[in-house]
This record gives sequence, structure tokens and C-alpha cells, in this order.
Amino acid sequence: MEKVAIFVDVQNVYYTVRETFSGQFDYTKFWAKATAGREVVRAIAYATDRNDPKQQAFQRTLQNIGFEIKLRPVVQRRDGTSKADWDVGITIDVLELARDVDVAVLVSGDGDFDLLVKKMQDDYKTRMEVYGVEELSGHALVQAADKFIAIDGGLLLLPKAKRVD
Repeated sequence: MEKVAIFVDVQNVYYTVRETFSGQFDYTKFWAKATAGREVVRAIAYATDRNDPKQQAFQRTLQNIGFEIKLRPVVQRRDGTSKADWDVGITIDVLELARDVDVAVLVSGDGDFDLLVKKMQDDYKTRMEVYGVEELSGHALVQAADKFIAIDGGLLLLPKAKRVD
């Protein structure tokens, strides 16, 4: 059985799906698709820690699906913007698991990851699957991936039907 590791850039997915589809990513559908017929070595979701009850409930949902959660505090910049970047953390984890898997699945459209994808392919012979919102994914990342899977309606949460009383 093929061994797979999954790495999800939660903030990237959240914002790109919201901007493009005004919706939410369905982690359960994604898990079923990405793990079908595969042995999951490790699955990590990288998120921000805002100490928010809704976010904590979401993180528990991810854990129930099978994800390990890694949190990073949000840093306020002097200009008023905030950031909680996981790029280096994701890269380190992917490289640490490189020899243990046949396939690494990266869920992010961040074009900076193209170098990581190429390194995994060239040095470790690991196949790289990338899931991302096509319109907002870096062209170099899409081109570098062995397989790019566009996040579309099939991987979105369907809105709950409105109650009619």
C-alpha cells in the first residue's frame, strides 16, 4: 500500500476558498480523496492560534478526521497587519518525512513551495500532489507538482438548507 503524508496550510486554504467561492473547504471530502487506498503516515494541519472558541472547535473537528494540529501565534506587525506564517515549519516537516512516504500531499497555493516540491522530487523521489484554488495558486507550484488537484465545488462544504417554518 502506498504511504502518504498530508500537509495542510489552513490559512491559505481558508482565505483562497473564501475569496474564490465564498465558501469553506470540506476537510472530510478532502481526506477521503487524498487517502483512498493509501496508508497515512502522518497528516498535519498548520493553523493560527487566536484562542477563539470557534477556531478551537474547528481544530477539534480536524483532529477527529485524523489531523495533528500545529498552532502558531498571530504576530501583530508595526503597520497594524498580522501574520502567522507556517512556510518554514511546513517545509521542515515535509523534508523530515521525505524518506517515509511515497507521496506527499500539500494543500496550499503558495507559490513559494515550488522549491520544496522540486527538492522532494529530485532528492527523495517523492511524488508531490498539490491541492489548491487554481486561480489563486502560484503558477510555478502548479507546474512543479506531479499532480495538481484544483479545489472546486466537489471539495467544498455545501451550505445548509435554510429552514422553512
